Amino acid sequence: MMDDILQRVDPSWLIFIGVFLGALLLIEGLRQLLSRRETNDEARSRRMRMVAAGTDIRERLDILVPRRDAKAGVGGLDLTGLLVAAGLPPRPGAFALAALIVAGTIALGLRPFLGLPVAGLLAAIVAFALPLLVLVAIREERAKRLVAQLPDALDLMARGLKAGHPLNTSIATVAETMPDPIGTEFGIVVDLVTYGDDINTAMEKLSARNPNEDFRYLAAAIAIQHGSGGNLGRVLTILSQVIRGRMMMRRKIKAMSAEGRISALILSVIPFLMVGLNSIITPEYYGDIVNDPMFMPLAVVAVALIVTNALVMFKLVNFKI
Repeated sequence: MMDDILQRVDPSWLIFIGVFLGALLLIEGLRQLLSRRETNDEARSRRMRMVAAGTDIRERLDILVPRRDAKAGVGGLDLTGLLVAAGLPPRPGAFALAALIVAGTIALGLRPFLGLPVAGLLAAIVAFALPLLVLVAIREERAKRLVAQLPDALDLMARGLKAGHPLNTSIATVAETMPDPIGTEFGIVVDLVTYGDDINTAMEKLSARNPNEDFRYLAAAIAIQHGSGGNLGRVLTILSQVIRGRMMMRRKIKAMSAEGRISALILSVIPFLMVGLNSIITPEYYGDIVNDPMFMPLAVVAVALIVTNALVMFKLVNFKI
C-alpha cells in the first residue's frame, strides 16, 4: 500500500518541498541570529557595553551626551538634541554628510528620467526630510519606552534606599540592571556624578535630555530631599504609583476614544476619496465646471472646511493626561 503511494508521488514535488523547507529553515535561522536577545551575562545598555569594553568616563560622556558647544541645527531644528533624544550618538556632522551623499546618489540616478531640478528636489526630500521624520518617530517611541520603564526604576531606587543604600548606589543599580533606554540614561547620571557633578545637577541634566514632566518631578523630588531631607524612598514609591496610574488612564482613554478616532479618520478621508473616484470614473463631473470663475474659490473653501472639521474631530478625541 505504502509502495503504491510512493510510486504515484512525483519526485519533483519532493525536491520542491525539500528546497522550500531548507529555505524556510535558513530564513528562520538568520532571523533568530539577527534578532538574538541578550543573555543575562551580557550588558543590557549601551553604557554598560562601553564599560565592559574599557572606555573611560569622559569618552562615554562624549559619545552618549552632546558637548555644550556641539549644537547643529537645520532651520531652527536642534539636530544634536534630536539625535540624543532618539538614543543615537550626537554626531550631526556625520548625519548631514550621510544625507548629502544619499541625496547626490539619488539625484544622479533620477537625473536621466526627471531632469536635474526635479531630481534634486526629490533627492533632497528623500535624503533629508525622510531621515528627520524617522528620527522624530524614533524619539517619540524612545520617550514612550522611557516613561514605561520609569516606574520600575523608581521602585528599584526606593527599595535600595529602604535597604539602607545611598542614593548614588541606588541610581547605579538602575543603570546596571535595567535595559535601554532607562539604563543608559541613569548610567549617564552616574558618570556625571563620578566626573564631578552633584546629584541635583546630574538629575536636572537628565530631565533636560528627556523633556517629560515625570522626569522633572523626579529631579524636583531629589532636589527637595537633598536640600531639606525627608523620606525619599516613600516619595519615589508614590511617584511611581502616580506614573503607573496616569499610564493606565491614558490606555483607558485611548481604548474608549478608538471609535471616535476611527470615525474622524474616515470622515476626513471620504471627501478626498470621493473626489478622486469621481474624477477617474466620470472626468466630466468636475471637468465641465472647472473653468467656472467660482469653482476655485468654492473648492478652496470646501477644502478649508474639511481640514478644519478634521482638526476639530481629532482634537475632540485626543486627550493629554
